[in-house]
Amino acid sequence: MTAATTTTPARSTWGAVATMYRLTTGHRASVVVATVLTLAGSALGLAQPLVARNIVDASGHGHTFWPLLALLATLFVIEAATGAVGRFVLERMGEGVVRGLRHSLVSRLLRLEMNQYQRHRTGDLISRVTTDTTLLRDVVSQALVDLVTGALAATGAVVLMAWIDPLLLLLVALTVATAAVVVASLLKGIRAASAHMQGSVGAVAAELERALGALPMVRVHRAEDREATRIGKRVDAAYDAGVRTAKLASVMSPAVELAVQGSFLLVLVIGGLRVNGHANSLGDLVAFLLYASYLVLPLSSVFRAVGLMQRGMGAYQRIGQALGLAAEPVEPIEPVEAVERAASDVCVARAAVPGRVERTGRGETPALALRDVRFGYVPDRPVLDGVSFTVPRHGQVALVGRSGAGKSTIFALVARFYEPDSGTLLFDGRAAAELSRGACRARIAVVDQNTHVVHGSLRDNITYAVPGASEAEVRRVVALAQLDGVVRRLPGGLSGVLGERGNTLSAGERQRVALARALLARPALLLLDEPTSHLDAINETALTTLMKEAAQECALLVIAHRLSTVRHADRIIVLEGGRTVASGSHEELLTTSPSYRALACGQMLRPADGTPGADAATAAHRRPRTP
Repeated sequence: MTAATTTTPARSTWGAVATMYRLTTGHRASVVVATVLTLAGSALGLAQPLVARNIVDASGHGHTFWPLLALLATLFVIEAATGAVGRFVLERMGEGVVRGLRHSLVSRLLRLEMNQYQRHRTGDLISRVTTDTTLLRDVVSQALVDLVTGALAATGAVVLMAWIDPLLLLLVALTVATAAVVVASLLKGIRAASAHMQGSVGAVAAELERALGALPMVRVHRAEDREATRIGKRVDAAYDAGVRTAKLASVMSPAVELAVQGSFLLVLVIGGLRVNGHANSLGDLVAFLLYASYLVLPLSSVFRAVGLMQRGMGAYQRIGQALGLAAEPVEPIEPVEAVERAASDVCVARAAVPGRVERTGRGETPALALRDVRFGYVPDRPVLDGVSFTVPRHGQVALVGRSGAGKSTIFALVARFYEPDSGTLLFDGRAAAELSRGACRARIAVVDQNTHVVHGSLRDNITYAVPGASEAEVRRVVALAQLDGVVRRLPGGLSGVLGERGNTLSAGERQRVALARALLARPALLLLDEPTSHLDAINETALTTLMKEAAQECALLVIAHRLSTVRHADRIIVLEGGRTVASGSHEELLTTSPSYRALACGQMLRPADGTPGADAATAAHRRPRTP
């Protein structure tokens, strides 16, 4: 879809036709074939009343009419065959248009800037990929060609009717014009009601997605009825909008049918009088009546297509809005960066070898550096206010601070989900602005508190970042992440299917799956957001050992609250109010940093293995020595 599709289309019917026609770009051959076949079928249909007139006249004069009957049957069969082929070509074209739209939407929605997901509800965005595109399929596969072919077929019928009896045609034209006035007055309302209905359906999907995503909380708090009522209001709104659309459409269809039927009755009465008056033959009246009845289908298809066009424009506008949302650019990794990445992988691959390993000659350059970084999700409301620190190429750095100090925001900036308002991020000494987002993300792996486990097998989840990983590599990270018990328990082992959102695993198991996935990617920088929050003491001790080993091979940046995590860090960065107020080892900060001591004394840093806590350590530090 081009940039033009994101603008508000013209409100007129011709503007809608032009917009829908643009959607068929790449499928014009199918449109031409379907149009030609449909017109051929219409031409065959227009020929049938003339043959019928000759049959009637031949019968009235005692002439042989069997060949004409055979010709009429042949025309009917050929018309049906061409119509069927044309309809298939149209349906296939419609599916192709929808496939292209869905590909574009899916690609766009997966690459939206992170702030767009805060402004738009996920369920509503999903409905634009499903419900709205389905409605557009009906428009491009039916309404577009029906409008053109129906208009041409109706024009052909009118020309032949004028040739047979102009007076009778005038009566038909008056009744049809009356129906056209009624239809035109309804079109604007149909478009508005349809757009409202599509929006309401999207709201239903968004509310249902929200409730199902938090189903355990809903169940525990016995909120099923409240959620059902909340979603039910959206359902009722969709119902009201749908009823309004149906009401308008139901008025439009009978108006057309009554006009056509009324004109048919007028033709029958007045035409019969004219036959009795010898102004026309009986064959002329039969042919005119057949054309009048034939006119029902093309006129009905035209009016129905116009109404469907207006409904489709509502869906089209919603799709255009989604495609117009700001998205991250698609940036391929540069060849030089790929080489650097490969070299980093070779070095880090030595993690499988026990003991101390040889380090690269680039140890002087930090894996990550923040220089006077400032950032706020909302203008004039900074979350980070001049943050500066470095993360060495090897070792473990911990970020500590109260909630809202900016720890998770730093992770979001490092992952390039957002760009700093000012200041610089450097990866391996290179400014992030000089690298593509993909190149930056190729250097990192993240294990956050919201452990993401997707529906699929355990192997699928572990190898998500490295789909082509070998069996040996998978087994290695399974052992490192202490997932052997999960593999033994799951039916099918590594091929065992995990439930939706990994609900067959415990919180700690999901976190270990995320950790295995991160380790398999062999990152140069591993971001861990409270990695021990869902682990018991035994598994936490094992993870602490694993983190020590990983810190020899790559950089670790850890958001931590537990003392057991913090005290093993090579350096601790203390954040307060979006600023770095202190850095150093655990023992140094207990002595030199009031902010760190406040965190410790407030028991925000707690042990998990029975060792003295931060408060005890602080008390020991403050206790005067006795001679």
